[in-house]
Amino acid sequence: MTEQRFVGMWVTADGHIRLELRSDGRYDEARGTRKSAYTGRYTARGNDLHFVDDSGFTATGRVVDGVLTVGPDMFRRE
Repeated sequence: MTEQRFVGMWVTADGHIRLELRSDGRYDEARGTRKSAYTGRYTARGNDLHFVDDSGFTATGRVVDGVLTVGPDMFRRE
């Protein structure tokens, strides 16, 4: 189980990327019209999130002032 404060839908300002963080520690990322473009697991430590895609790709993110930043992408909770 992961931290509940991150659970929910996170969306980029243009709506192109929709990142659903689930309470079971899984995520599902849609890009444009492509549903489930990326899926995997995530863990949280403090305000940092670590993502491991089902293909093995990894990424890190951080939540500051209600904004989740992962690489160049910035998300707000929907």
